[in-house]
Amino acid sequence: MLNNDQTNDFNALLPGQGTEAGASRRTALKAALGVGYAAAALPIMAQSAIKTPADGLKTGEITFEVNDGFKVPAFYAAPAGKTNLPVILVIQEIFGVHEYIADIARRFARAGYLAIAPELYARQGDPGSYGEMARLMSEVVSKVPDAQVMADLDGAVKWAGANGGNTRKVGITGFCWGGRITWLYAEHSKNVKAGVAWYGRLVGTPSALTPKHPLELAASLKAPVLGLYGGQDGGIPVTTINDMKDALAHAGKNGNAAARASEFVLYPDAPHAFHADYRPSYRKEAAEDGFKRALEWFKAHGVA
Repeated sequence: MLNNDQTNDFNALLPGQGTEAGASRRTALKAALGVGYAAAALPIMAQSAIKTPADGLKTGEITFEVNDGFKVPAFYAAPAGKTNLPVILVIQEIFGVHEYIADIARRFARAGYLAIAPELYARQGDPGSYGEMARLMSEVVSKVPDAQVMADLDGAVKWAGANGGNTRKVGITGFCWGGRITWLYAEHSKNVKAGVAWYGRLVGTPSALTPKHPLELAASLKAPVLGLYGGQDGGIPVTTINDMKDALAHAGKNGNAAARASEFVLYPDAPHAFHADYRPSYRKEAAEDGFKRALEWFKAHGVA
C-alpha cells in the first residue's frame, strides 16, 4: 500500500507511462547521479524545467563512507574555489537524486552554499531505473529505514565539513518524501540550525522502519522548520497541518525554542509537488515564493 507521500507523487504524474516506456529510456534518463530524470517521473514538462548554469561552480558526484562502512553516493555543488561555506542538505523526492534535485543543489550553490544531495535509497536500489511506480514503492522506498537515513545524513554533514563546508552552519531542505525527512532530521541532529520542508507528510502509521512521524517529534525539535504546503494537496489534508501547528505551539509554550520558531506557509491553490518544475504539478508563483522564503529562512536562522 502506498503512503500519502507515495500516492501524491503517483497522482502528480500524467497517464500513459507504463513499464515498457520507462525501461526503454533508462539509459538515456539516468547515466549518472543527478543526470536526466527518473523513469517513474515521466513525462517531463520541458517548457518549465529550470536549468541552473554551473559556471563558477564546482559540481559532481562523490561518495562518502558512513558508520556501517557503506559508501553513499551524492551529488554536490558549491562555489568554486571557496571554503568555510554554509551547508545545505538537499533531500530527494520519492524519485531519488535525479536532474531536478541536482538543479536545486546548483541553485543553493549559486546562493553561496555547499549543497549536497545524498542518494538515500542507495542500499535498497536505484530509483532512477524504475519505470513502474508500484515496483519503485514496494522494492525500494518501502524498505528504507528512518534510522539509516539519519545516519547517512550525519555522514553527509561530516563529508561537507572535510570538503569546504562549515558544520556550524548547516541547513536542510527536502521535497515530499524529503519533506518528512527534513522534519525528522531537525529533531535528530544537533548540527542543523534550520530546515525547510516542502509538502512532507506530518502524520502516519508507525512501523518498524518508520517508528515516528513529525507530529510526534514536535516537542523535541532541535532546529526551527519552515513548512511550505499546498492547500490543494490531496494527500496532506490541511487538518494535519493544523494539528502540527497545535503541537508546535504546545511545545513552544513548554520551552522548546525550535518548535516556537517554526512556521507554516500554505499556498491555497497549490497542489502537491508545486515546486517540481519538471512536472505538471508545478506552480511557478508558489514555487518561486517558497524558494525565496527558504533562502530568507536560512539567513534569518544563522545558516547563511
